Amino acid sequence: MPLTDVKIRNAKPQPDRTSRLYDDRGMYLEIAPSGGRWWRWKYRYAGKEKRISLGTFPDVSLALARDRRDEARKLLDNGIDPSQQRKAEKAALLKQCEYTFQSIAEQWHEQRVPVLSAVHAEDIEQLLERDVYPHIGERPIAQIEAPELLALLRRIEARKVGVTTHRALSYIRMVFAYAIACGRCHRNPASDLRGALAPTKEKHLPAITTPAEFGNLLRALDSYRGTFVVECALKLAPLVAVRPGELRKAKWADINLESATWSFVASKTQTSHIVPLATQAVEILRELHKLTGNSVGGYVFPSARSARRPMSDNAVLVALRTLGFAKDVMTGHGFRTAFRTIGAEALRLKPELLEMQLAHTVTNPLGRAYDRTEFLTERTRMMQKWANYLDALRDGAEVIAMPKRA
Repeated sequence: MPLTDVKIRNAKPQPDRTSRLYDDRGMYLEIAPSGGRWWRWKYRYAGKEKRISLGTFPDVSLALARDRRDEARKLLDNGIDPSQQRKAEKAALLKQCEYTFQSIAEQWHEQRVPVLSAVHAEDIEQLLERDVYPHIGERPIAQIEAPELLALLRRIEARKVGVTTHRALSYIRMVFAYAIACGRCHRNPASDLRGALAPTKEKHLPAITTPAEFGNLLRALDSYRGTFVVECALKLAPLVAVRPGELRKAKWADINLESATWSFVASKTQTSHIVPLATQAVEILRELHKLTGNSVGGYVFPSARSARRPMSDNAVLVALRTLGFAKDVMTGHGFRTAFRTIGAEALRLKPELLEMQLAHTVTNPLGRAYDRTEFLTERTRMMQKWANYLDALRDGAEVIAMPKRA
């Protein structure tokens, strides 16, 4: 007789043995002396008797157990061993779990590192570690759907960092494209999010670009009383006008105090770049060399926590905030903007020399990019003139009037 729910619930476990209540078509309920109850299905494949589990009662009801038995019978009717099929599905699931978003993203990132600048590669890695991995890093990449990605991006968007949100979506989309190429998933759910995010507005980084206000900034920098390393970084920033990441990652091995030059690979263009150092810059570096010249990591501005790492990318920003310059007034990048603007409008410095000094690509009349050593003498004179002008601004000298902008 087929089983009923009443018969199952009234069945008592035998204290000394495992008992069975039989249904039909090979299915039965196995009752352990401890009271545990398991659905089993007995069948024959290739002349051998075999069994598989259909779940435990009451989590799996009589009706559901029968459905699972019937599904297994269909496999058997098609010549497939249900037990082997189950093992194959389990192995596939375990294999799928190995392909988490983070594991695939790390492979993608490692593959791209050779074609990226060190700064860009680090930025991508930090964004993924900060905003993406905590939410979907351990998820099997083939199981991630668009709504899950959108929820992740909404968290970033809530911080009012629209550009970062769009960058995160871009990287996620590229990771999925890589996963598809490697056979780790079959579709790219990030592509379903086109138009789901608020568009970003291009914003220029805040900077102080009038001589009088820049003089106030320079005097404020002189009053900074934080760590000596950050103090030197603040004073050097306006004298060299390099990108913030290039400044904080500067290495003593690239600086020649005798020839007053700093040679490195520009992070944006990945081309060799030489920064002529004015006497004021050399003086700052000589004093700092006494403290960090023999640091383990070789950094000019090592981290306060470990000399093996450069100082934090927020060190200069925090110092500016401490001095009273809000984030919508001045940033680390603002020193470059000030150099380009004040240098051109107040000192009438040649635009092409300013662009070269900023490590921008500048071409000659024939369309050829100037070599890194071309105009080095002129740039050296320009940087000394700029440094002298900054000293005058700091000392409160009467500034050169700038033309009114249209």
